[in-house]
Amino acid sequence: MANRKQLKKSVKSITGELFADCVALSMCNQADRQKLDELMVEVLNLHADFVQRISHTEPGAARLYYKKLKQEFTEKVNALSQRIVEA
Repeated sequence: MANRKQLKKSVKSITGELFADCVALSMCNQADRQKLDELMVEVLNLHADFVQRISHTEPGAARLYYKKLKQEFTEKVNALSQRIVEA
């Protein structure tokens, strides 16, 4: 149970940083406001989706499930981060 708790904290921390980057860019007026709003919504959806998936583990091999989950989260965060930089 402690691992789930730590994983949820990590997801919250990472998505919080992405959201903060979007807010900082919007306050500096250095990017398209509509594009940043869409990215912020995506970050919030990413957070909700992964916290829900951590809370409700699929039956079967838990180790493989969490390994796949972490890999997918990393890929999505990297893609979102790249899109924020391009905004």
